[in-house]
Amino acid sequence: MNQKLKTKIKGILEGCLRAKFEKYSPETKYMPFHTNLLGKDRMALFSFIHSISTSLGLVTFEQIAKEIGLTNFKTAERNVKVGSQISADSEQVIQGIMNDLSTAKTSPDKEKEITEIRKVCNSGTMKKSKPTKVDLKLESHSGEIYLIDIKSVKPNIGEFKGFKRTLLEWVAVYLAANPTAKVHTLLAMPYNPYHPESYARWTMKGMIDINNELKVAEEFWDFLGGEGTYDALLDIFEEVGVEMRDEIDAYFAKFK
Repeated sequence: MNQKLKTKIKGILEGCLRAKFEKYSPETKYMPFHTNLLGKDRMALFSFIHSISTSLGLVTFEQIAKEIGLTNFKTAERNVKVGSQISADSEQVIQGIMNDLSTAKTSPDKEKEITEIRKVCNSGTMKKSKPTKVDLKLESHSGEIYLIDIKSVKPNIGEFKGFKRTLLEWVAVYLAANPTAKVHTLLAMPYNPYHPESYARWTMKGMIDINNELKVAEEFWDFLGGEGTYDALLDIFEEVGVEMRDEIDAYFAKFK
């Protein structure tokens, strides 16, 4: 990772923290026993950590992913509308895939699923569609398209079913406008909460194609920027934490 990119990522993190300091106020939930036991400053810190985790997931990780992606891909864009039409036959195929996966009639096979959708991407009535926006869209130098949904690290089974449908709908909508495109749709998670064990969220079993539809922690960041990107990114987060420690301490001193 070059110095220019490191500086840009540090700027994103510093901006995220300072914006949170300016706008954030601890939740007003009255918890007298917890507050008396742990102290007002620690309760404020607990609330702040929860809030900053949400900010990182919703905005900051996406911004960082885009900047890293630009170093290794032809294009990288955030919050992209994938298309506006889907064929009626694609909807039927997607529903069939979801039914078969939900009843364990078949196992997830993303390449096969994309092939099935491609066959009918312009077949039947074309209908208006407003799929969820893509968190990160990448185009490789060879023209392959990656549509990525960046998610929290512990979704439940209901969420995984929704994620799977979204990934399939992205394929159908994108192919409706670009029927010969080499398109991939992925779930990405910025880190692995089970480290050092492998990510093994049982709720995705039977729904997500682990090898072709999911990238977690090192696999995600190194895919974006090349080998070593994940470790370099962790170092940058640590550097920003050290450099801003006085600002962070001064902010929480107000709650003592």
